[in-house]
Amino acid sequence: METSLTLINMAAMFAAMVTLALVPDSSAIAVAARSMASGIKHAVMIIVGIAVGDYLFILIALYGLAGMANSMGAWFDIVKYLGGAYLIILGVLLWRSKPEQIEVEGIKEFSWLSNFLTGFFITMGDPKAIIFYMSFLPAFLDITTATAIDALTIIILVTIALFSVKLGYAYMADKARDLFKSSKARKRINIFAGSVMMATGIYLIVRI
Repeated sequence: METSLTLINMAAMFAAMVTLALVPDSSAIAVAARSMASGIKHAVMIIVGIAVGDYLFILIALYGLAGMANSMGAWFDIVKYLGGAYLIILGVLLWRSKPEQIEVEGIKEFSWLSNFLTGFFITMGDPKAIIFYMSFLPAFLDITTATAIDALTIIILVTIALFSVKLGYAYMADKARDLFKSSKARKRINIFAGSVMMATGIYLIVRI
């Protein structure tokens, strides 16, 4: 079984995933706070929960879109256009967003299961996640010909991107606290991430 993902597409997808993971959001705050309060092992369990939630959304997006593509035929291009437009709008909103002050405080120690569920429900509680993946994935591969190898490759890329960034937040929790409190730093990250989202959306529309 072969993959339809090229090395260039995998590199571009990985770069976009890392960029998204870098945005200081509720998951990054939870990881940093748990690391400061309970240690790196507890933060890792939150990251595992976040990753499992992402895996679920990826599979739903990948195979759900494949079913739509097969049933809609040429009309599926409309879905791709809408996906590209969504990513562009998301990028514009990130550009225009005004970072609010975020307080990162230590919290008491919880069980590893509680940490895992915290990360999992952070992802599952974000309805934008599934919409993002449904918009994001068609930019890098043909959904109608996606194989199990493609799905596994995407999951591996997400795992590496997610853990490398979130573990960075966990290991440098004290410095991450300063980052979250700095409106200028978070604004720059939002602009960078927004630019990547808009570029991905434009690429998705142009390649149709």
